[in-house]
Amino acid sequence: MNASQRRAAAILAAAALAAPLVLASPATAVKDPAAAPARDAAKLAKKLVRETTGQDAFKHLQKFQAIADSAGGHRAAGTLGHDASAAYVYTQLKKAGYDVSYEKFDFVYTETLAEKASVLGAAPRALDIQAMTYTRSTPVGGITAELAAVPVDADGTTGCQPGDFASGTFTGKIALIKRGGCSFADKQRNAGAAGAVGAIVYNNVAGVLSGTLGDVASGVVPTGGITLAEGEQLVADLAKGPVNLSFEIREFQEKRSTNNVIAETRGGNAANTVMLGAHLDSVTAGPGINDNGSGSAGLLQAALELAESKAKVRNKVRFAWWSAEENGLLGSEHYVANLTELDKKEIKLYLNFDMIASPNYGLFVYDGDNSDNVGEGAGPQGSAQLERDITDFMDKQGLPHDGTDFTGRSDYGPFIEVGIPSGGTFTGAEGIKTPAQAAKFGGEAGVAYDVNYHAAGDDIDNVNMTAFDANIDVIANAVGTYAHDISSLRRPVVPVSTEGDAGSGGGLHDDHHEVTE
Repeated sequence: MNASQRRAAAILAAAALAAPLVLASPATAVKDPAAAPARDAAKLAKKLVRETTGQDAFKHLQKFQAIADSAGGHRAAGTLGHDASAAYVYTQLKKAGYDVSYEKFDFVYTETLAEKASVLGAAPRALDIQAMTYTRSTPVGGITAELAAVPVDADGTTGCQPGDFASGTFTGKIALIKRGGCSFADKQRNAGAAGAVGAIVYNNVAGVLSGTLGDVASGVVPTGGITLAEGEQLVADLAKGPVNLSFEIREFQEKRSTNNVIAETRGGNAANTVMLGAHLDSVTAGPGINDNGSGSAGLLQAALELAESKAKVRNKVRFAWWSAEENGLLGSEHYVANLTELDKKEIKLYLNFDMIASPNYGLFVYDGDNSDNVGEGAGPQGSAQLERDITDFMDKQGLPHDGTDFTGRSDYGPFIEVGIPSGGTFTGAEGIKTPAQAAKFGGEAGVAYDVNYHAAGDDIDNVNMTAFDANIDVIANAVGTYAHDISSLRRPVVPVSTEGDAGSGGGLHDDHHEVTE
């Protein structure tokens, strides 16, 4: 270093010593690391709510409709329609950069071949009957037999005990049994043991009744469901004298394979996995655009927007599109049954979105804390917080909401059974909208939330975009929030009762999984 360079260095050193010490102001200080997850969660949630739209998700519904149109009118598990739907979802997610896999399992595919019943005699009339999944079948052409009603016990249940069927009274007859108290499988099993040749279960609330016996082995006699009004009319007819029925229930059953679609972020802490799901299959009666193309499409669009955001998530986010839900939650049950104990501990929450665009909708949130005190009890620890988080977000969005009984009768059921906090939203199925709900949500009181539930009319025109948009916002907010921050699951909840009841939604979302009451 020459003399000139030494002088320059000395000047710089002196200036540095003379410079005042500057402390970081609050605006420039290092931010609290503990606050980062909440800050990033709020930022990502806001972005996803803004970017994840019903309009974009509707394009997936159009794809599901086109698939159904090309595959016999439906997308049922074990058919080309479902396979094509699963392939579409898989491909979209793979392109977006997720780790995607098929989870294959075997099940018994069912398809109704006949469901007819009519009263014979001087004033004949047809009954609107629906075959129960996994029922035994009558001979082709059906049977003709006398009807016998099972008395209702003092506790309001009927057909749940062998003693409910008086000896000799039901031999060679069709048993008429009111819903309530035990599974449909138990009711028809007891009827069969008493000598009945068939069983008809009538509802105990307004709306049609369809259900599942659970599995093939449970089917003992041909069994179908009818409405409360039809059941009560048959009871009144029997009080006047014998009633003879023509009765045909037949179902095709075959062992097949199908796939769940599971996708997860490549990054994120697997020890804090947050999971969201929707069932992808339809019934064989129709394309299943509301049930449950709506939940599947909303979930898919939220997943795609998360990938598009390029967010480096703290927690692993896992999405699932379940198969064979309509056969009795078979896809989600298979998934949960194959989780290790460590897997179960790592899944910190599960949110389910099944039917989120019903045409005569209500906005229902599953009652995680049982604050409505209706039906089943609270979900596992953390479920109350999930309900609170959803309703807090809806309040901020100005969205009305009610609770609905947390029955476990959709794909959150298997998660609840192993203690995983669960929740989600639902817009109603065949249940009847009350005047109070019509005042709160709009629509028509005295009419089903979805008049096309499990029917050919559940097509692309069977979607309420207001409900669809609202629930997609809920999904997007949950994805963005829990991708970074699950601390809300540890915050205490102050229970708040709503006007929710079994008729609000979940309690009448029956024949996906309705094997009890």
